[in-house]
Amino acid sequence: MRQSLKIVFMVLCLFAWQQVIAGFDNFDFSGDVTEKRFQNVVSKLRCLVCQNESLAGSQAELAKDLRREVYDLMTSGKTDKEVIDFLVSRYGDFVLYQPPVRPSTWLLWIGPFVLFAIALFMLLRKLTRRSKMQEVVLSDSERNRVHQLLEETSADSQNENRE
Repeated sequence: MRQSLKIVFMVLCLFAWQQVIAGFDNFDFSGDVTEKRFQNVVSKLRCLVCQNESLAGSQAELAKDLRREVYDLMTSGKTDKEVIDFLVSRYGDFVLYQPPVRPSTWLLWIGPFVLFAIALFMLLRKLTRRSKMQEVVLSDSERNRVHQLLEETSADSQNENRE
C-alpha cells in the first residue's frame, strides 16, 4: 500500500514538474543573445495583459509572444535600444515600466502626487471641521426629556417582544 502511494505521488510530482517547465519559454542563449541581456530587456517592459507585471515575469500568452518577439529581434542583430524602440512604436509608452517624462506621460508621473495631495487636503479639512464642532450641552429639562423618551421606547419594544 505504501509503495503504491509513493509511486502515485512520484507520478503526480513528475506531471506537475512537466507543467511548470511547459510554462517557461525555451530560448537558446548560446549565440549572440545572452540570457542576462535578454532578461535585462524584458524586465524593462510591461506585460500588456497583466499591466502590473514585467514581461519577464508574466505567463500570459501575449507576454510569451512578446518575449519571443524580443528574442527574435535580438538574434537578428538589433540592439537593446532598437528592440525597446520597436515595441514602443508598436504599443506606445505604456509598454515601458518607466515611461519617459514628456507631456503625454505627465499624468503618469504627476498623477499619484496629485491624488496624494487631494487626499491629504480632504483629511486635514475633515480633521479641522471636527475640531471646530462644539460639544452640545443639554439642560436638565432636556436631559430629563431624553431619558423619558428612551424609557418609553424601551417599554414599547419590550411590549412588542412579549406579543
